[in-house]
Amino acid sequence: MIEQQLVNGLMLGSIYVLVAVAFTLTIGVLNFLNFSIPGIFMIGGMFTWAALGAGVPWIPAIALVLLAGAAASLVVERFTYRWMRASDHFVPLVSSMAFLILMENLVLNGWGSDLQRVAVPFPNVSVHVAGLIVSLPQLLGLAVTVALVCVLGVLLRRTRVGRGLRTIAESPDTAIMLGVDIFKVVPVVFVISGLFTAFGGILFALNYQQVQPFMGEEVALKGISAMIVGGMGSIWGAVAGGLLIGIAEVASIQLVGADFVDIVVYGLLLLILMVRPTGLFGAAALGKGKL
Repeated sequence: MIEQQLVNGLMLGSIYVLVAVAFTLTIGVLNFLNFSIPGIFMIGGMFTWAALGAGVPWIPAIALVLLAGAAASLVVERFTYRWMRASDHFVPLVSSMAFLILMENLVLNGWGSDLQRVAVPFPNVSVHVAGLIVSLPQLLGLAVTVALVCVLGVLLRRTRVGRGLRTIAESPDTAIMLGVDIFKVVPVVFVISGLFTAFGGILFALNYQQVQPFMGEEVALKGISAMIVGGMGSIWGAVAGGLLIGIAEVASIQLVGADFVDIVVYGLLLLILMVRPTGLFGAAALGKGKL
């Protein structure tokens, strides 16, 4: 049923949206592709499993996992962008990749490589709407994702911190001359991206009820693809790209089978970029600072 696959695709796409927005922030503001994001996504999922398995109530567990994601992202900021920003542009990128490998191997050595089953703290309540089955936890996740993106848009457009971030995106040197303290403002980018990414890992763990140390890699590829297809530097482009990928993935499983998912999804994305190289919202996102 096409309508049901559309609903399922939107639910999956909301996870890709969170990761795509995290990538968009670091690219749009700092021109920095943060390869540690898959590791932070994995932390979101694995720490959710560990906290719930230890008997922590689900609301405090989610709060603790979000704090862990933000803290991990701040560590990456301190030892990649801040420490190495004067180096060649590829040095922070390689450093962030080293953090990804470090995170994965720490979790691998601590909890093993087995697929872990997440003990969901609430029943998988579903409702039937016009013949469609809608999972309430997934629907709540999608609603929270859209709300978070809206709040982020307001933050970037209407607050002093947001103006500082957009100034840094245009030119860090100009931002310094205008009195923007980049070493206070830039960490905000990493905290927000860490929170978005960790929340994506939480949603994945709660909705699909399974986690493992390398769970972030495939999701990150979809997140980067969503960012590029939506238009580099466009927050709402990342939203559109993430939802499109989610729908395409679920529809391809239904139509041609799971073995052909990546062929269909990435083939479609390649076709979109051949027709519109700047992405769906590329015209509004040309240049840095157009968040």
